[in-house]
Amino acid sequence: MQELPDCVYEGKQPTLITPSSPTPNHSLHLSNLDDHHFLRFSIKYLYLFQEPLSSLTLKDSLSRVLVDYYPFAGRIKASDDRTKLEVDCNGEGAVFAEAFMDITCQAFLELSPKPNKSWRKLLFKVQAPSFLDIPPLVIQVTHLRCGGMILCTAINHCLCDGIGTSQFLHAWAHANTSARLPIQPFHSRHVLDPRSPPRVTHSHPGFTRTTTTTSDICKYLQSKPLVPATLTFTPSLILRLKKTCTPSLKCTTFEALAAHTWCSWARSLDLPLTMLVKLLFSVNMRKTLIPELPQGYYGNGFVLACAESKVQDLVNGNIYHAVKLIQEAKARITDGYVRSTIDLLEDKTVKTDVSCSLVISQWAKLGLEELDFGGGKPMYMGPLTSDIYCLFLPVAGNCDAIRVQVSLPEDIVKRLEYYMVKCLDGKDNEEDNSVA
Repeated sequence: MQELPDCVYEGKQPTLITPSSPTPNHSLHLSNLDDHHFLRFSIKYLYLFQEPLSSLTLKDSLSRVLVDYYPFAGRIKASDDRTKLEVDCNGEGAVFAEAFMDITCQAFLELSPKPNKSWRKLLFKVQAPSFLDIPPLVIQVTHLRCGGMILCTAINHCLCDGIGTSQFLHAWAHANTSARLPIQPFHSRHVLDPRSPPRVTHSHPGFTRTTTTTSDICKYLQSKPLVPATLTFTPSLILRLKKTCTPSLKCTTFEALAAHTWCSWARSLDLPLTMLVKLLFSVNMRKTLIPELPQGYYGNGFVLACAESKVQDLVNGNIYHAVKLIQEAKARITDGYVRSTIDLLEDKTVKTDVSCSLVISQWAKLGLEELDFGGGKPMYMGPLTSDIYCLFLPVAGNCDAIRVQVSLPEDIVKRLEYYMVKCLDGKDNEEDNSVA
């Protein structure tokens, strides 16, 4: 895997894009789901477009959409009593950088088909003393030799979740071609306020440190050089996975693929058979709450579901057991469970237990690959970086396929790829068994 050429900024300094008309100037309270320490990072997307787009047009439409999404032009800060995060909606603006890279769209895909360190040069790095000092929205447009364009965005996860980022990006794209927004944003987070007094009424194993004498898997993995594994599951492969559970157990695409990934992950790490491991995965709870969250709510509207199992029950080559655990974990996400989670997070010492966990984030059904600023949908869409959290990604041009991506030490990656495809080897065409 070769390194990308350097970005040439041609003397152009990044600019601050401010809302095109006056916006409310106030502090926006963030919910406990927003300001949890687990989300103190930016969601970084990379889009590859074949058709050129005018930077001036993109800046103009961004300026207009920031009138409606004005918190994205503000700054995140600690509250006066230092106990909560909030957004200072001051209209300072989003960072917009522009560069050129001497490469074509096709060469980019061939030279660097999955995230690596050289991709990071495609997003301007804001020099700031801490994460909270970085503007919540940073954008870089990189023009390519062929006339194509790479768009990279970094959006502070404390401000919104995957559904929220998709909603914002589609609003920006819509503003590039039309005047009216498809969905009006809902800003207030008070709909997710904790109860008074807080009442933790449910068990929350995702926030409970696993009792084990085995060393922390997460810390072990992060201590090694990581390489990304990317495996594309076509509809026929997904159907074959689901059939391993039928007719006795019907399951969704996510349940089957998450179970298969969890089992393969456990096998590839060669863990002690009696060790307890967890699967944490995000569940959208917008329609679970009573009443439902308002349409257009773009803040963090998910909670982490948690499935637990001994390794010995995951490595027997059958995903049935894991699917059942995932379904049971999903079924626990009720209005009461969500309210209990919000109340639990009033305690700022609570941490998400990732020590012996695989964490899966679902990007594949958010419409991210449908983004169109007027020049057509992207040739490629994915994360700018890859880490030990597992992503289920969309596949440009094939809405029913899912790309699984996770970074692990190289020797473990090879084992993971082996176990992910081993049980799927069959008589399908070679293109159906895609491992990149």
